[in-house]
Amino acid sequence: MPHSERGMVVGLFGGSFNPPHQGHALVAEIAIKRLRLDQLWWMVTPGNPLKSRNQLAPLAERLAESERVAADPRIKVTAFEQTLGTSYTANTLARVKARNPHVHFIWIMGADSLQTFHKWQKWQEIARTFPIAVIDRPGATLSFLSSKMARTFGFARVDEDDARVLWKKRAPAWTFIHGPRSGLSSTAIRNGSSHSDAE
Repeated sequence: MPHSERGMVVGLFGGSFNPPHQGHALVAEIAIKRLRLDQLWWMVTPGNPLKSRNQLAPLAERLAESERVAADPRIKVTAFEQTLGTSYTANTLARVKARNPHVHFIWIMGADSLQTFHKWQKWQEIARTFPIAVIDRPGATLSFLSSKMARTFGFARVDEDDARVLWKKRAPAWTFIHGPRSGLSSTAIRNGSSHSDAE
């Protein structure tokens, strides 16, 4: 895992990044600014249990491309899940929490992932591990409220104006952050296009 100091506020931004693109970088930059992060760990996963591995580029390639895209020095590109041997986010976050008890973590996800979040293994446990920041993505601005996560944890929603102090909230706590949006999509890029309404 990347090095962090006691008391730091660290964002966790995980994904297959297949491939990484400027849309991912925009989400990371918005998170750093609005959440007042000291670091953002750009976690390149070995694979996504909900997605096919048929078109998955080698991990080393996705890491190198992520390093190129993530220019901000506060972004730490890492693939520590491979070392941990964890395949599911809930297990990864539990290990992160155990190893870094004095760091304030926030799980960061694009709003387009919110519609399927309830399909993740132990998704409610994830929501109870760290506060969550959902960053706006094209096509998801209005639909996020209908997601199972938003309905289940509606009581724990934090006003966007208080995003800078989300790290102080005890999970479950989440906020939706509006901002500039990029229509770039990893799926569309793999399919020979560059934009998608869904990602």
